[in-house]
Amino acid sequence: MSTVVALKSLAVPAPQSLSGFTLRPSAQSPRLLQLTFSQATVQGFLAALAEWPVQALEYKSFLRFRLAKILDELCAGSLQPLLINTLLDRATGGLLVSAEGLDQVAQADDMVKLATAVAHLFGRSNFDAMSGQYYARFVVQNVDASDSYLRQPHRVLELHTDGTFVEQDTDYVLMMKIDEQNMEGGDSLLLHLDDWEGLATFNHHPLARRELRWTAPPSKRVDKDVFHPVFDNDAEGRPIISYIDQFVQPKNFEEGNWLTDLSQSLEGSPHKLSVPVPVGSFLLINNHFWLHGRDRFTAHPGLRRELMRQRGYFTYAKVLREPRQ
Repeated sequence: MSTVVALKSLAVPAPQSLSGFTLRPSAQSPRLLQLTFSQATVQGFLAALAEWPVQALEYKSFLRFRLAKILDELCAGSLQPLLINTLLDRATGGLLVSAEGLDQVAQADDMVKLATAVAHLFGRSNFDAMSGQYYARFVVQNVDASDSYLRQPHRVLELHTDGTFVEQDTDYVLMMKIDEQNMEGGDSLLLHLDDWEGLATFNHHPLARRELRWTAPPSKRVDKDVFHPVFDNDAEGRPIISYIDQFVQPKNFEEGNWLTDLSQSLEGSPHKLSVPVPVGSFLLINNHFWLHGRDRFTAHPGLRRELMRQRGYFTYAKVLREPRQ
């Protein structure tokens, strides 16, 4: 059992106690909670799924929700409301999730299963065009010739949100570390929108809600441009952000320089968090008010990191306001 961390707002009734996992504030920030599944929960979960390989989850999307149900039952029904309330709570909205005994690359398929179960307790993962599945696994190595900063290890991947160049809602992002070899540096970077000292200045700028063009490089396998502003409001009128520096296409001098100022303000914020993510663990964040990135790695010829990503929409609450007519 574990004491429930008090959340400022509740979307569903909170469990009276937690079972099957522990919860506490992370070492980096009280906004980011640390959730750890017990070894007994992990073993029970994997035993219950022995008949279903990851391929079954790829082919039959309804099985992803059955995984979620099995995991929540192992946690005595306390996990689902905790996840929903945390991710929708503007004061928190983020978790670092670990599982005892799940920390080796040989357990990669088991990691995908656990992350899938967690994600489908509060939402559904979108189709990932880069991989052709509901999730994407990709490797970062010492030498890379990719067309974005995602796989380039020796420079900072700047703060951004996901889903900027697709039309479907991207309410959450899940980023799991599957493997890591000869690695120094490369911690995850996070910034909560409400901690950013530049929010008021940029959110109230005349360009904040101007529709901009967003494109994706060939590796993303998304051919259609989308148009949306950097800032909008959520269903309760609070500012949210949809931004990535690599894929926005300013049309003129004014837009280009405002976006440069925005990028420099975000990257220079003293409230940016640096979060180490162990193998087998994952970050799970509300994509509308948490920005994420990655610090640079120290070069090594045997450097290797494998990551798994899921991102999608909430099914228990609508975060975004209705589109403007």
